[in-house]
Amino acid sequence: MMRGIWIFATLLAPGLVHGQVEEGERTLSPYFVVSGAAPGVDALPLKSTQVEVKVAGVIADVRVTQRYRNDGTTPIEARYVFPASTRAAVTAMTMRVGKRVVAAQIREKHAARREYEGAKREGRSASLLEQQRPNVFQMSIANVLPGDEIAVDLRYAETIVPTDGIYRFVYPTVVGPRYNGPPAQESHRAERWIAQPTLRAGVAPQAVFGMNIEIDSPVPVQELRSPSHRLDVSSAGEKTLRATLLPAAEHADRDVVLEYRLAGRELASGVLLHEGPQENFFLALIEPPARVPDAAIVPRDYVFVLDVSGSMHGFPIETAKTLLRGLVGTLRPTDTFNIIPFAGGLSKLAAHSLPATRENVDAAVRFIDAQRGSGSTELLAALRAALAMPSEPERARSFVVITDGYVSIEKAAMDLVRTNLGTANVFAFGIGSSVNRHLIEGLARAGRGESFVVLNPQQAAVEADRFRRYIEAPVLTRIRVDFRGFDAYDVDPPQVPDLFVQRPLVVTGKYRGAPSGSIEVSGITARGAYHRAIDVVSDRGRRSAPVLATLWARSRIATLGDDQKLVNDAAATQEITALGLKYSLLTDYTSFVAVDRVVRNADGELTSVDQPQPLPAGVSELAVGPVPSTPEPEFLSMTLAAGALLWWLRRRGQEDRDAR
Repeated sequence: MMRGIWIFATLLAPGLVHGQVEEGERTLSPYFVVSGAAPGVDALPLKSTQVEVKVAGVIADVRVTQRYRNDGTTPIEARYVFPASTRAAVTAMTMRVGKRVVAAQIREKHAARREYEGAKREGRSASLLEQQRPNVFQMSIANVLPGDEIAVDLRYAETIVPTDGIYRFVYPTVVGPRYNGPPAQESHRAERWIAQPTLRAGVAPQAVFGMNIEIDSPVPVQELRSPSHRLDVSSAGEKTLRATLLPAAEHADRDVVLEYRLAGRELASGVLLHEGPQENFFLALIEPPARVPDAAIVPRDYVFVLDVSGSMHGFPIETAKTLLRGLVGTLRPTDTFNIIPFAGGLSKLAAHSLPATRENVDAAVRFIDAQRGSGSTELLAALRAALAMPSEPERARSFVVITDGYVSIEKAAMDLVRTNLGTANVFAFGIGSSVNRHLIEGLARAGRGESFVVLNPQQAAVEADRFRRYIEAPVLTRIRVDFRGFDAYDVDPPQVPDLFVQRPLVVTGKYRGAPSGSIEVSGITARGAYHRAIDVVSDRGRRSAPVLATLWARSRIATLGDDQKLVNDAAATQEITALGLKYSLLTDYTSFVAVDRVVRNADGELTSVDQPQPLPAGVSELAVGPVPSTPEPEFLSMTLAAGALLWWLRRRGQEDRDAR
């Protein structure tokens, strides 16, 4: 995912690691910032992130504490782009300045920005939390004086739904660099947050990261593990289990992934209820039927769309190739397939899908092995080419997208799939330690398929096998949810897609009156008709916290976001804004702002500092683009010298040619 020519920056300034850049001086792509902050400026104000996770049943309550300290001699504004879970419902923020605690207020996004900028000019400490993507936030802290330590606490909740009996909690720690094409291309987005400063490969962040996790379960927890980090875990087999990731800087370059099972086959099915003063909410988890083999699997056509851009160079592309070799190598002779690698351009294994004969599979493996990661990431063009390929009506078509997701056009890609898919399905594989799960999950959701994340080469074969099982026979199709004697409304999702994996169906909504009746699910399995009913009354004693209201609102906002087209729908935007304000939720159109009443920086003079991100583990420097357009004088003189040398060499070569 190369974003420009930066060879001089690489060769002449090997010490590029951090610094600050004025707003007008940035490009709109991630960059390595020239080292050496201005005298007295602390260019690395974020000192630590501590995460406290409490899981009760299927709901995770998460508290994130970011500590900023100004070790310089100049007042600063600290800005930091950081990731979030795709399912996070952010409900609260507080700012602590010394002994003073300021609770943030939810505001319409532009109003929150105006309030923050006003406080910054007046010399008051203030913090602003904005959502750039459902999984990307930006924190701004104004008027951090020399010696100040400011702590910002965020609170969010999310549901943890088991897949094939495995509960998985993911906490992202780093925002991977996003490819942003030139302004004339459809891959371009004019968004400043994309231009985040990035540390060089192998340079660990200075801020430490730690996490404490507590799991409370009605049955003993078994097989707790982390495929990403080495955790200190209390003994398994208990109903309450604790895990700790001790604070360290090296933890913050990859997602923290925690997986566990419960004793026996018990899945978290049932109904959670919350009776509020004005509205009542429910969350239903309905256990799906067991997976059974399908004796009459229809012939399939697979179109594999493989990202071979610069950010995939090295470990990611090798992992993707291992995955793809496994997927292609197990196709049935009755299947057909094609492969479309893409970066700045694209190619195809063949003009049309090929039968999965041994000869064609061997040719595909050689084609896969020849791929290398370099260049930009024009995902939309690749998706458009794949979706436009001719297909045979008697075949079930599946598109399989393999990428790290480091693009800025997530919404456009989802809309493209949703409006051009026809009867096919899209399955998305995220490759790497810190993939863009918003894109990976969004493509699968838009394509009525499933998403997978491959953290390392060892997982490639496992995920390929899991994909093969899923696609052979959906667990449940033509799903319908009915309410008998239970007055439910504002149900989300309004339509339940086919279920390819064995996990509970999750339905949220509101209800009127006293809980009664049942929630019923029907559909078609490989063995025929399926029907399951859950008695709401029998679960009446299982009351949840008010978090059900925010979880419903978060689900509703996600559905509205999916329904918006390339040109934002005004009605959906208005409804998302209203939901954010009503339920105190961070959204694309609402932000949290906290302002201290005390004026602490009377003249209002300060320096803005962008906290750099580490490169995600396994991602090469080819993922990051040009340095800022106004480098330091020392770096500029070196670049000019190199340019003069290059000019002299070219002129000398021309003179030699003229002499001949």
